[in-house]
Amino acid sequence: MTIHTIDLNFQNIPNSIAAYLVPHRNGGVLVECGPGSTLPALKDALATHGLTSGDVTDVLVSHIHLDHAGSAGWWARQGARIHVHDFGAQHMIDPSRLLKSAARIYGDEMDSLWGEYLPVPEEQINRLHDNDVIEIEDLVFHVYDMPGHARHHMVYHFGDVCFTGDVGGIRVPVPSEHLHVRVPAVPPEFHLESWRESMERLSQVDFRRVAPTHFGIYDDAKEHIEAVMQGLDDLEAWMEAVFPLDPSPEEAREKFQTWLEAQARKDGLDKEFVAAYEAAIPTFMTADGIGRYWRKFRS
Repeated sequence: MTIHTIDLNFQNIPNSIAAYLVPHRNGGVLVECGPGSTLPALKDALATHGLTSGDVTDVLVSHIHLDHAGSAGWWARQGARIHVHDFGAQHMIDPSRLLKSAARIYGDEMDSLWGEYLPVPEEQINRLHDNDVIEIEDLVFHVYDMPGHARHHMVYHFGDVCFTGDVGGIRVPVPSEHLHVRVPAVPPEFHLESWRESMERLSQVDFRRVAPTHFGIYDDAKEHIEAVMQGLDDLEAWMEAVFPLDPSPEEAREKFQTWLEAQARKDGLDKEFVAAYEAAIPTFMTADGIGRYWRKFRS
């Protein structure tokens, strides 16, 4: 089974956002499609594999955040069927609330970061539920509902590979002996306990390779999942040390930045790889997501 990792070169930063191309006899499937701003890179990559935009029959998105599904509406207009969590489907049909929420975070940078986010026609959406099976030509994907990062998050099990979206953490291909995985605990739906349950369940699924959207395919699936679990534990320990002191959002961001920098130094990350992690998940967003979770569930 052939899988091509496509680097979308988001903001001219390599190894930050991937789309995965799985060819079949009548075209190909995309797992994740990235934001509208990276469409040129994705179309160019398809051409190197002998495909045009019209050859993409299906797009499987892990969840509806802009870096994963932002260009889905454009692909639907080329004829692709869009597969998405049932809870997230309505926000792809009518993305007004999603875009309004994102605009509060990104402000004037919305267009330059994410490009155009087009609605997906309802008739071209396949609403997914836990344990669904997607059959496309000779390809078979098993679908699992995995909340924690977002309520509307699915992972896709295909052969010996699991496409984990963001619930499987963020891991840049770093030339280091350390396995450096970060947990993107972004607002508004980060939920620690649900994420742990998702990881426990995922650890029982039989796959050898793991393919997080940020970034690449790795052959050490068991160790990767264990690293995500450890990352959740580390995040909880940091949160329980910091948030009882009632820091302001600015203070929490600063403390979290300092903590992440210490982890990066420990694992030997240089500036290039730190930039890729930051592009995939800005530090301030994780700090804000943890703060929101603390106030809602722990304070």
